[in-house]
Amino acid sequence: MLGLLATLFTLKITSGPEEVKRVAAKQDIAMITKALMLYHRDNGRYPTQEQGLRALTEKPTSDPVPFYWRDGGYLQRLPTDPWGNPYRYLNPGVHGEIDIFSYGADARQGGEGDDADIGSWE
Repeated sequence: MLGLLATLFTLKITSGPEEVKRVAAKQDIAMITKALMLYHRDNGRYPTQEQGLRALTEKPTSDPVPFYWRDGGYLQRLPTDPWGNPYRYLNPGVHGEIDIFSYGADARQGGEGDDADIGSWE
C-alpha cells in the first residue's frame, strides 16, 4: 500500500511541472488572441500570415499596412512558449478564422500528453 502511494505521489510531482507549462501556454495563447482581436477591431482584419504575430509588436510595412496601429503596439513583446519556442500563427486557420498554437514539449506537430499541441481552439 505504501509503495502504491509513493508511486502515485512521484507521478503527481513529476507531471506537475509540465502541467504548469501547459497552463502557462494556454494563458499566453489567450493573451495573444485578445491582442489579435484588438488589432482586428482597429483594422478590420487580422495580420496576414506573412505579417504574422510580429504585427502585434511592430507595425507591418507590407500590404495590407494597417491604417490604425496603436503606439507601442498590441503587445510589448511576443512571448515564447514555456519550452522556449515561438508561438505559431495561421491565417486563415484550420480550426477557426485564425489559429495560435504551440507544438508542446516536443516542438513537433501532434503528439500526446506533454507533447500534445496546445491551441486557441481548445
